[in-house]
Amino acid sequence: MSNTENKFQIRINDEGKEEIFDYWRKKYVALTPEEWVRQHFLAYLTSDLNYPRSLISVEKTIQVNHMPRRFDAVVYNRKGKPAMLIEFKSPKIKLTQKTMEQAANYNLKLKVDYMVISNGSAFYCCRLNYETQTFSFLNGLPDFEAL
Repeated sequence: MSNTENKFQIRINDEGKEEIFDYWRKKYVALTPEEWVRQHFLAYLTSDLNYPRSLISVEKTIQVNHMPRRFDAVVYNRKGKPAMLIEFKSPKIKLTQKTMEQAANYNLKLKVDYMVISNGSAFYCCRLNYETQTFSFLNGLPDFEAL
């Protein structure tokens, strides 16, 4: 990942807890390990891979099987269609099939072409093929224009 450390705005709140400014939610949020992963991964997408910030949505509620669920991040393509779903975990959490299943559950509603999971030290990206009902893991992240 890129060296984007100096781009983050971190402060200590009135309770003595660290917070980081989230560009997408336009507010300071608790700087948890998962939030650290989210902010760095999204900075990598926007700074290094030129994904447009305006086409990334963070922590939005959707209905899945009549239950409210909150995805970590979604990247939209230039047509406004959800194209990539990203699920973040703390660096201490091992990425497993269960993590991918969590993202897949959100995807029942979103129907993206790419699903990504990351814990900051590793990530997996898969491309979904709805016609053949298969998926394939990629060696990296797709170029934004491929979305």
